[in-house]
Amino acid sequence: MGLFKRELIVPSPSIGSSATLNLPNRNLTAVPSTSKAIWAIGGGKGGVGKTLLTSNLAVFLSWLNKKVVVIDMDLGGANLHTSLGVSNPTQTLSDLLYKRVDDPNLLLQPTSFKNLSLISGAHDPTSIANMPHVQKTRLSRKFREIDADFILLDLGAGTTHNTLDFFLLADQKIIVVTPEPTSVENAYRFIKAAFYRMLRSVTPTPYVRQLIEQAMDEKNTRGISSPRQLLNEVARLSPSDGEELKNKMDSFTFSLIVNQVRAKTEGDIGKSIQIVCERYFGMNVDYAGFIPYDNSVWQSIRKRVPFLIDAPNSTAVTHLEDVLRNILKSQVKK
Repeated sequence: MGLFKRELIVPSPSIGSSATLNLPNRNLTAVPSTSKAIWAIGGGKGGVGKTLLTSNLAVFLSWLNKKVVVIDMDLGGANLHTSLGVSNPTQTLSDLLYKRVDDPNLLLQPTSFKNLSLISGAHDPTSIANMPHVQKTRLSRKFREIDADFILLDLGAGTTHNTLDFFLLADQKIIVVTPEPTSVENAYRFIKAAFYRMLRSVTPTPYVRQLIEQAMDEKNTRGISSPRQLLNEVARLSPSDGEELKNKMDSFTFSLIVNQVRAKTEGDIGKSIQIVCERYFGMNVDYAGFIPYDNSVWQSIRKRVPFLIDAPNSTAVTHLEDVLRNILKSQVKK
């Protein structure tokens, strides 16, 4: 019997009472038996649906009887609480950042869904826009102290150091993109920035770090225009460093979701990005699938209810389950 072959009673934040949901009759891959997994949901552009997907993936995971915590890491425009129908909290990530609270579990705010809690985003983003490294390290360590099976980080848009560093700390890295050319372009920019930042942070040799910094400049004098060319240059200068860098490159992987797809050809964009990343970056990309454009999704946003609850029989929910299945499979492979 599939994990979802049953009726489930889930509180509905829109009506303040219980709603009976007939969940899809399909087999979902078993959740990996891990002590704790941090997922980071990011992308290069705002408005691609990161918060929407974070909230709905979190609800889905909570239905598997796993303790789930979502953290709003959009330090410039936190609104994850709205997607979950939660009122503005009195305590936020700011209290942990500025040590007004030491235990992150004290910041957990219950939602209307069993097993799902929220840590709301910081209220004073201006002063933490350029978070010191020591502060990010402490925050990352505190996330590991949260009593949960899954911790989902809803990252802000763009390629700030804060966003990239929290994306890189995650056990499961997820990038959301829409079929629009600007979104695809920004996604490539995000991938490249995260990739080079990862390489620079794990490379102990000064001259290799210098080469990486030069490679990040598209107009560099060495003519390095791709990670593969960077690897070749490092291997030419030092075979041992080249081998180490190759191992770091091979270990970098992420899952890709294409959102708001209106036609099959738009869904194929995910496979195209996967191929480009493998050829250009030399990295492994797990294409988790796509979420079709669905009017019921946007209606659920207005109601401040996850579309998983508001429209359980929609095509968006069917594809979301496929996406979650593929992400869980990729986690098992790691």
